[in-house]
Amino acid sequence: EVQLVESGGGLVQPGESLRLSCRASGFGFSSYAMTWVRQAPGKGLEWVSGISSLGGLTAYADSVKGRFTISRDNAKNTLYLQLNSLKTEDTAMYYCAQPAKNNRYSMEINYRGQGTQVTVSS
Repeated sequence: EVQLVESGGGLVQPGESLRLSCRASGFGFSSYAMTWVRQAPGKGLEWVSGISSLGGLTAYADSVKGRFTISRDNAKNTLYLQLNSLKTEDTAMYYCAQPAKNNRYSMEINYRGQGTQVTVSS
């Protein structure tokens, strides 16, 4: 059974940082590209970032480029997202996901976790 378990969300002030983690199990983690997607209140899912299976290639949405960093530790079956210089508009539920067709840019998802809430507010 594929499981993706996110953690690390919380309530922070604008300009602060968070590090999200996603522990994966039930599939060959190191063989798959992975993504982070988010959903703000009242809005649809938004692709945030993606990373290739071995971690050498990354991609970011324009809205987070330069502020967020995706990484992975295949020895620990764990995906990360470092969120710096957070803005109020980054408030959302963040999900890690296994994208369809092993495409780190894809919004199509095979599996996703239960999410971790990030709230940015002064």
